[in-house]
Amino acid sequence: MTRLRFLMFGFLVIICSCLLVAGSLSLPEKHVALFIFGDSLFDAGNNNYINTTTDYQANFLPYGQNFFKYPTGRFSNGRIIPDFIAEYAKLPLIPTFLPSINQEFTSGVNFASGGAGALTETHQGLAISLKTQVSNFKIVEAQLKQKLGDAAAKTLVSNAVYLLDGGANDYIVALTTNSSVLRSIYSKKQYVDMVIGNLTTIVKEIYKKGGRKFGILNLGPMGCVPAMKELVPSFSGSCLEDGVELPKLHNKALSKALVQLESQLKGIVYANHDSYNSILNRINNPSKYGFKEATACCGTGPFRGLSSCGGKRGIKEYEICDDPDEYVFFDSLHLSEKANKQIAKLIWSGTPDVTRPYNLKTLFELTYS
Repeated sequence: MTRLRFLMFGFLVIICSCLLVAGSLSLPEKHVALFIFGDSLFDAGNNNYINTTTDYQANFLPYGQNFFKYPTGRFSNGRIIPDFIAEYAKLPLIPTFLPSINQEFTSGVNFASGGAGALTETHQGLAISLKTQVSNFKIVEAQLKQKLGDAAAKTLVSNAVYLLDGGANDYIVALTTNSSVLRSIYSKKQYVDMVIGNLTTIVKEIYKKGGRKFGILNLGPMGCVPAMKELVPSFSGSCLEDGVELPKLHNKALSKALVQLESQLKGIVYANHDSYNSILNRINNPSKYGFKEATACCGTGPFRGLSSCGGKRGIKEYEICDDPDEYVFFDSLHLSEKANKQIAKLIWSGTPDVTRPYNLKTLFELTYS
């Protein structure tokens, strides 16, 4: 009898070992992963590993100095919005897709790339476009099937939250280096429609692979960030007019597109955060939100709006503040860690006037069997 029990135990061990080899890593009950797509607002270091220029990298000090104590590739003095979202969801810091694509990635993956656009042509060859980011997600999805098995991978993908930020670089390119695009080739509406069309395609591609829960940020007031204020004649401190109008057109079109996607794609749910007003409120009334300045902590020029932070982007000399927590922006384009945390909190648990129709916390609590 003892020998029979021993043989049965050995047989069970062999079966369990085979199941593990076949890819049945166990996940916590009601596990919800976080997959991140976007540009420099969300890039946690992917651009450290691509052939690009320092304009699209933040892998040098003073970036990262106030939390990580070293540069990680995040365009901030510390953590960025996805880091706080992961914390609120009780997840670890989400790993970047690069350099290794052989991690488990069961908590999620950050695919975002500084300089990326919804339009493939935006900074082509210098950033990982949103289209390519979705292709990289498909690689991870295939790996998850191998490691978890088809059924468990399907559950993970359907229960995951997909955080998406994009479009800003497409408009910045149109407003600055190639402004003739909006004058002689496309109308503003046509250009916005192109960007929105590509963003909805991204959502549809993720949906086809099983994604159902999306957190999507609209565009902030680009014309009012320090870099754009530098372009206003006589440095008046006013916002760049087209940089205000284009985000408004984009955000209106995005809201309409999301309602259409909700009617077209069965089971899709989303949290659309109003970044425009969240950031503009802090620019217009910084003291109300615990800031002293609505300009940048690090850079050159009247608003520290020239992208010189770190002295690696052409201008070697730059200014940096003593306390980034006193500033809405850390550099000419990107929020300080303190501002990132405030915006992340609104995305996570904001009321419908700022994050609609659901907030991200609600999406994380929603699970599919």
